[in-house]
Amino acid sequence: MYKNIKAELARRDMSLVELSTITGIKYMTLYNKIKGKTPFTLDEAKKIKAALDIDVPIEELFEVSV
Repeated sequence: MYKNIKAELARRDMSLVELSTITGIKYMTLYNKIKGKTPFTLDEAKKIKAALDIDVPIEELFEVSV
């Protein structure tokens, strides 16, 4: 699970549906990837980082928690 992405969404009061709309990544794809069921591509990671508009390194944002 990607706790840092979830935390950033919460800070911005942004839902996964909104993130999906902004990034163009299908909701179920995002849902499965954030749950750790499938990996993110670099392109998807860049889109999410841009949508969240943060200065956190991409490695930190996509750090996997167990």
